[in-house]
Amino acid sequence: MNNSVSSTVRLIGAGLRALLALTVICGVIYPLAVTGIAQALFNERANGSEIKDKSGQVVGSSLIGQTYNLPKKDPNDAEEAARPDLKWFQPRPSKGLGSNSVNMQYSLILSGATNRSADNGAVGGQCTKDAEEGTLCAQVVDAKDAVIADNSTAGYTVKPEDVPADAVTSSGSGLDPHISPEYAKIQIHRVAEQNKLDVKQVEKLVADHTTGRTLGFMGEPRVNVLELNIALKALTKS
Repeated sequence: MNNSVSSTVRLIGAGLRALLALTVICGVIYPLAVTGIAQALFNERANGSEIKDKSGQVVGSSLIGQTYNLPKKDPNDAEEAARPDLKWFQPRPSKGLGSNSVNMQYSLILSGATNRSADNGAVGGQCTKDAEEGTLCAQVVDAKDAVIADNSTAGYTVKPEDVPADAVTSSGSGLDPHISPEYAKIQIHRVAEQNKLDVKQVEKLVADHTTGRTLGFMGEPRVNVLELNIALKALTKS
């Protein structure tokens, strides 16, 4: 009986010592070591890939998209449709992005995709104006019309065939911070007109903020909208 009790006590003691040791190693030492290494070697990424403006203020993350909309006419009206602020480059359409005021503040709502097939609402295998309301095709057609209307200026008309897919569809996460160079290109004339800038100035801005494929072969060329708009803001104030 005594041997049984002492054996049980030893097992409990060993278990408690193992628990204490693993708690210290896995719950304290390991997290501190990983955090220290991350801060020392990858400080920017470890802190959320923050983007700062010229004043040093954090205005967002290079990994998360933002919207650039005008303030609501009625802040209490949840049904009021967002109106894009056309002096800024616009991101991909997405219900995963929250409202963003012109002072670069933002609020994220949710992340997710539509989960609808590419031919949802298609008529005869194509997305047309006859698509049923509420379907993906109807949303794409409406978004395309809006892109053409918003980005056409007195001296530049956006052609329907020039509107890229990312201008009318959201990304899988709904938080994609990038747009294609093609989408940025069709916004250049409108941004230049709205900000009273020369078109060539804005073209150079887009070219300077276009990132190529990773390692030369992975992914697609892309433009980070937040970084581009920060540079645009600096240009308009210079």
